Amino acid sequence: MAEVGAHLTAAPAGGDRPSVFEAVAQDSLMAAVKPALQHLLKVLAESNPARYGFLWRWFDEIYVLLDLLLQQHYLAGCSASFSENFYSLKRIPMGGGRQQPLATAGLPKRQHWKSLLLLVLVPYLKGKLEKLVSSLREEDEYSIHPPSSSWKRFYRAFLAAYPYVNMTWEGWFLIQQLCYILGKAEHHSPMLKLAGVRLVRLTAEDIQALEKKWAETTSNQTHSFTSRVQSALRKALGGIALSLSTGLSVSVFFLQFLDWWYSSENQETIKSLTALPTPPPPVHLEQEPGSALLPSLKSVCPLCRKVRVNATALATSGFVFCYRCAYGYVKAHQRCPVTGYATELQHLVKLYSPES
Repeated sequence: MAEVGAHLTAAPAGGDRPSVFEAVAQDSLMAAVKPALQHLLKVLAESNPARYGFLWRWFDEIYVLLDLLLQQHYLAGCSASFSENFYSLKRIPMGGGRQQPLATAGLPKRQHWKSLLLLVLVPYLKGKLEKLVSSLREEDEYSIHPPSSSWKRFYRAFLAAYPYVNMTWEGWFLIQQLCYILGKAEHHSPMLKLAGVRLVRLTAEDIQALEKKWAETTSNQTHSFTSRVQSALRKALGGIALSLSTGLSVSVFFLQFLDWWYSSENQETIKSLTALPTPPPPVHLEQEPGSALLPSLKSVCPLCRKVRVNATALATSGFVFCYRCAYGYVKAHQRCPVTGYATELQHLVKLYSPES
């Protein structure tokens, strides 16, 4: 079977339980694919924002849809996720007899849908939650919300509780892996236990059945229009899955490198290597409609015309404003209020003085 690929080998007799290295490696495979794909789409969107900008703005939703189709294809055809099939593993229901079902038999409907939701929905929701926490921390740092609002008290309590919730979540996975290493558990991940399945290695019978099923699928000729459309969609999805599987077999090191390079630990290094030179001061300022005029007093904000509070400079132009004024203006217009230079929120620089 072309989908299974040359990397599949039969498991030795009695050795159906995958090692912890195989189990953890298949988990990290998809974790390496997403940031690599995200960076590629970011480069594409930056090259032509008008045409490809939506790919970056809706990346999470586009990725979860593609992931859903990919995982559904492999769960239905191979009783495994994409990464599990890549490492010659399959899922079998818990509590079954000693006779293991073939990979082509598929999972029972209950275990199939639970596996699909846990494979796709949980990582998506966790990523969205992390982005929300990051955004709330940024707003809380500069006190954008009124100090007496009930909403601020709520999200401050949420921010205080999140590290402990996240630590409990990660600790749950770590304890499960330790129990798996010591032979005290049948699952290396709590997600498998929640889905009611466990991982085993593919056997020689599984590989033969998968190859036979693929051969029968490609040889069958359908005549109805609906059947032809369904067959074409299955072939297209199978081709994408095969391309991913074949490509990953030769480029997994490259994906791991991209994952490491664009990880949060290396962002400071990347910024220092790719930082743009400091822009020159404006020679003349052409006042555009809606642009702020510079006040005569240097301590006055050009936007609110009051003494600056939380003085913040724009790295693109060097002019100083109140943080709340600059944040709201840049978020709405993506430019400096005085010079009109293109500006993003990450260009806001908090200033500290002895007076403050």
